[in-house]
Amino acid sequence: MTNILFITSTRIGDAILSMGLVDHILKSYKDPRLTIVCGGLPSSLFVGVPHLDELIILKKQKYHGHWFWLWRNTIGRKWDVIVDLRDSIISRALPAREIYRFGRHINRTAHKVVQNAQVMKLDYIPAPRLFLSQDQIAFANHIMQKDHRAIIGVGPTANWIGKTWPVDRFIDVVTQLTSEAGAFPDARVAVFAAPGEEDAALKLLNTIPPERRINVIAKGNPAEAAACLAQCDFYIGNDSGLMHAAAAGVKTCGLFGASYVHIYGPYGAHTCYAHTPETFDELTNFEGYDPKTLTRSLMTSLTTDEVMTTIHKFLNQQ
Repeated sequence: MTNILFITSTRIGDAILSMGLVDHILKSYKDPRLTIVCGGLPSSLFVGVPHLDELIILKKQKYHGHWFWLWRNTIGRKWDVIVDLRDSIISRALPAREIYRFGRHINRTAHKVVQNAQVMKLDYIPAPRLFLSQDQIAFANHIMQKDHRAIIGVGPTANWIGKTWPVDRFIDVVTQLTSEAGAFPDARVAVFAAPGEEDAALKLLNTIPPERRINVIAKGNPAEAAACLAQCDFYIGNDSGLMHAAAAGVKTCGLFGASYVHIYGPYGAHTCYAHTPETFDELTNFEGYDPKTLTRSLMTSLTTDEVMTTIHKFLNQQ
């Protein structure tokens, strides 16, 4: 038996991008017994991981008290392997035969998936994957009601307005893709959004004929949404946790501009992205810029034609 402590992110996207390492660990160690530490938001994504002994949800406390709390809850076990993607005090305060932590040897300009591989000093890049439980799959089956028709997943929202492409352009893309001459004629369309992001998502959903729409807006936890995404034939969306969940197994087109695509772009040969003509730094280089008070999209220079060209080129290569 190999006791492994795996400390990952509090954010959904980063947590999903770390799941390639989880897959590597499961394949590389004899009789692995995993204890996974993550934030509350992405915790459902790890419920279905095989050989999971314990899932510890780390809640932020004042004066970094959450790390002391975690130490008290882990010091009593003998650890064979510690993988610390947070570069925390835990991987310094607990003994283990093997300790891997996010440190100075990491190329922070590389894609997050590559960075994660560097943490364990691997000679290959383990791609992100999803570990879905039977309950999560059952939830998706109920929501998606999959039939012979293709399903396009769309994520028109994000957790920051600056990186949201205008919803009217999503409507245009979906209309073109599902037209008689489109890549997915008469496809069903599943619209995804997190709680609090309903308005733009509903605007898109309501343009889709009722018999072809699938409402996944503010439904289920992140893993249940990921299980729904796994049933899509194609996904297009802004840079978000949903995009990374889709990219873990579905043909995906991510839309970028107001974030670093070289670090957080969708990963794998089955993915592509469209980008604004300007870089993130150029988009945010204006007087008065404050990400906390921004009230408009920074993605308006990315045209519908550019996105459609990217999608057509990508699909023709698949």
